Amino acid sequence: MLIGVPKEIKNNEYRVGMVPAAVRELIHHGHEVTIETSAGAGIGFHDEDYTNVGAKIAPDAKTIFDTAEMIVKVKEPQAVERAMLREGQTLFTYLHLAPDLEQTEDLVNSGSICIAYETVTDASGRLPLLAPMSEVAGRMSIQAGAMCMEKSHGGSGILLGGVPGVTQGHVVILGGGVVGQNAAQMAVGMGARVTVIDRSVDVLRHIDHRFGNRVQTLYSTQDAVVTNVMNADLVIGSVLIPGASAPKLVTAEMIREMKTGTVVVDVAIDQGGCFETSHATTHDDPTFIKDGVVHYCVANMPGAVARTSAAALNNATLPYVLELADKGVKDALKSNVHLLHGLNVYHGKVTNEFVGKAHKMDYVDAEAALAA
Repeated sequence: MLIGVPKEIKNNEYRVGMVPAAVRELIHHGHEVTIETSAGAGIGFHDEDYTNVGAKIAPDAKTIFDTAEMIVKVKEPQAVERAMLREGQTLFTYLHLAPDLEQTEDLVNSGSICIAYETVTDASGRLPLLAPMSEVAGRMSIQAGAMCMEKSHGGSGILLGGVPGVTQGHVVILGGGVVGQNAAQMAVGMGARVTVIDRSVDVLRHIDHRFGNRVQTLYSTQDAVVTNVMNADLVIGSVLIPGASAPKLVTAEMIREMKTGTVVVDVAIDQGGCFETSHATTHDDPTFIKDGVVHYCVANMPGAVARTSAAALNNATLPYVLELADKGVKDALKSNVHLLHGLNVYHGKVTNEFVGKAHKMDYVDAEAALAA
C-alpha cells in the first residue's frame, strides 16, 4: 500500500502523522511511504531522516493526496485538505466530528473512508489512540492553568502550590478518566488542593487508591459540581463521551457566579467543550476572559509539546496503520471490531451513531456499511 503523510497545517501544529521509526516499520512490511517535505521539521525530523529509512519526499500536500491510498495525519483535515480527498481514499487521523458539521459534510461528500483515532477501542472498552494525547493534555492542563492563574494573564494571582503559611490553590477536575488522572497527578505534584468529580464509583475508587488523601473524590451530582466549581481557583474540564459532543457541565450562569480570576481549562474542547462559555482557541491566542473567568480552550493542546506527543501518538497508532496496510482497509475493518469502531464515514455514509445524532444525519451501522 502507498501511505501518504502530509504536513499538518492547523495553527501551531508541529506533530507529524508518522515519525521515521514508524515509516521504517511500514517499509519493512513491504509498503511505500511518501512524506510531504518538511512535515516533521518542526520537531527535528528532517527530510533526510525519512529518506534514510526508505521514504519518498513529496513537494506539496496535493502530491500526497493525489497519489496515496491511505492518508495518515494527526489533526482533523482542514477545508483545503478535505477538498483534496478522493473517493475510496482512506483517511486515518483524529476527526472529532460531533461538534463539526462542516467537516462531517465535506467528508461525506468526498466519498472517502474516514477512520477516527478517538473512537477506536480495545478489548477493555478503552480508547487506545486517544489515551496518549489525553495523558499529555491532562498534564499540560495544570501547567497551562497555573500560568493563567498569574495576574499578568488575567488570573487571581494565586500560586497553585501556595507557600508555608499561605493557602494553596484549589483545583477541581471534572472527569476522572485518563485526562483527569494525569491532571490530578500534576496538581498533586505542584502542591495544590485537588478535587476530582466523576459519575463512576469505580473510577473514584481507583483515584482514591492511587492518590489516597491527597485527592478528594466526589460522586458527580449537580450539587457537587456547583459547590466545588464556585470555590475553585482552577477548573479542568475533562469529560468525554466517545464520539459524541461533550456534556455542558458548567453553565454560563455558573461562570458568571464564579470568583473573578478563576481559570477554566477545557480539555474537551475538541468535542465541543464542557463549559457552556467555551469556544476553541489557538496556541497563538490561547485564552479569553468571559465574566471575569479566564478560559483556556486550545483545541490541540499536545501540539505545544509536539516532539513528545508525536512519539507517543505513533507508538499507539503504528499497529493499526500496519494492520490497515497489511490486510487492506476493508478486510482490516471486517476482522477487527475495535478498529471498526473507529470508522466514522464510509463511502458517503455516516457510520458513527453519535455523529449522526449530533448532526441529525442518516446513520448506517459500520458493519452494515461494509457489507453493502
